Amino acid sequence: MRVAQRNIYTNFLNNMNRTLADYMDLNVQASSQKRINAPSDDPAGAARVRAYRAELSQLEQYRENVSTARGWLGQADSTLLQANNVLTRIKGLAEQAATGTMSKANREQVGFELRELFNQLINLSNAEFEGKHIFAGHKTNNSAFDAGLAVTTNDPALSSTSFSITGARDYTTVVQFLEDGTVGGGADIAYRYTTDGGDTWTDATLAAGDTVLDLGGVRVTMENGAVVSQVDTERIETSEDNGSWLWVRPTAVYKGDDKDAIEVNQYGADDLAAAAQGQFKDDVFVRIDSATDLGSQIEYSYSLDGGLTWKTGNTVSNASTPNSASLVLPGGTLDLASNGGNTLSAGTQFVVRPRRADIDFEISPGEKITVNSVGKDVFGGVYYEPFSSTATAAMNGDARNVFETVGKLVGYVESNNQSGIQQSLEDLTTASEHLLTQAARVGGKENRLDVAASVLSSLELNRKEQLSKVEDVDVTELMTKLAQQQIIYESVLKSSSQVLRMSLVNYI
Repeated sequence: MRVAQRNIYTNFLNNMNRTLADYMDLNVQASSQKRINAPSDDPAGAARVRAYRAELSQLEQYRENVSTARGWLGQADSTLLQANNVLTRIKGLAEQAATGTMSKANREQVGFELRELFNQLINLSNAEFEGKHIFAGHKTNNSAFDAGLAVTTNDPALSSTSFSITGARDYTTVVQFLEDGTVGGGADIAYRYTTDGGDTWTDATLAAGDTVLDLGGVRVTMENGAVVSQVDTERIETSEDNGSWLWVRPTAVYKGDDKDAIEVNQYGADDLAAAAQGQFKDDVFVRIDSATDLGSQIEYSYSLDGGLTWKTGNTVSNASTPNSASLVLPGGTLDLASNGGNTLSAGTQFVVRPRRADIDFEISPGEKITVNSVGKDVFGGVYYEPFSSTATAAMNGDARNVFETVGKLVGYVESNNQSGIQQSLEDLTTASEHLLTQAARVGGKENRLDVAASVLSSLELNRKEQLSKVEDVDVTELMTKLAQQQIIYESVLKSSSQVLRMSLVNYI
């Protein structure tokens, strides 16, 4: 066999390059301290590394979400405790004002501080975290509450009457009706009002057919048909069982959104009434798949992604109730009833739209936590339902409604109404307990975040250990391989140099 010099040289280069490449691979591992520096180093291991890194990135995002959620909830917790401290001070002032030894002038002085404390409560209810209002539902870019006016009445006949108020005033206005009558009726009704706690009164008349009381810069629209009673002006020291009184006093108007109702939109000509019940997280689209009627079997489909995909094959039979039907959906039911007809056409659609006010942060796979609050469920106040021109008191206007409770107290103090102040004392205790309950709810969420953070830390440590086992190099083993590879490389160089020096010319 003849061995040519070209073959010898080629083999030399190949051997040298191969051993040098192995040596450099080990050198790269030593530099990076990673066993896998390219997918070709270990394809299966590289896939596991990518999976671990993706999971670690996800865990890091969860940790950031937990941190942000802590900020939101921490701000809410602090705000609620401060608000309760303000209520404690308000209750102390109310106890002073409720005593019989205080004069009108003394109560007026107390009223000045109560006004400032009421405004402080509004400021606290508009608390922000990172420029976002935490008590406004989804409407975080705007204040949760604005200062407003509301009406308190002593007359049970007016307790369920709605009032609409325009204008502004920084002192309680008291209204007394001087005649029995019906608002909006066929006869005038005389009334009078005071804006200085009863020192001076202004006489006025509610014209026949009119429903608006003009209080000199403030206008109160009463419900048409409301019945009022004459006040005995000789007994103005008390409003109990003494005709119809109104106190136009401060409140706060909630400007955020809520999660109280579920709206249903119908698309089709069927003469039906539709409503939904339950707890829906997102919009649900419902489609009638075949023509039928409410008393027969109804075939329908629903979609949770805006109509991109549909869950078909759903049926319900309502033979016992021919004029109504309930379609079962994820989260609740869609209730249909006859509105003059009970037929259902194929293709008729309904969209269940829940009001959504929650801002949720995902803190682990499939686990979310709500970080904001619906202000009217925390502080109360009054609220305008969408498309409504009449405000209603949150929480049915009961004592849990902080702004209404304190607003009534301000009205009673500024009008020197001792019995009303005494009534407010018990309500203030209920309002304070409500705020503490809300603070406890927030505290429970903060504790949940602590647990979530601990779990995430454990998961992150575990994944890093697994990643290290797959990706990181064994330094001791690597140093041994480097020494071996250096010997191999030097051996290749030495043996190759010896072979290259061998030639027949050396023997001539």
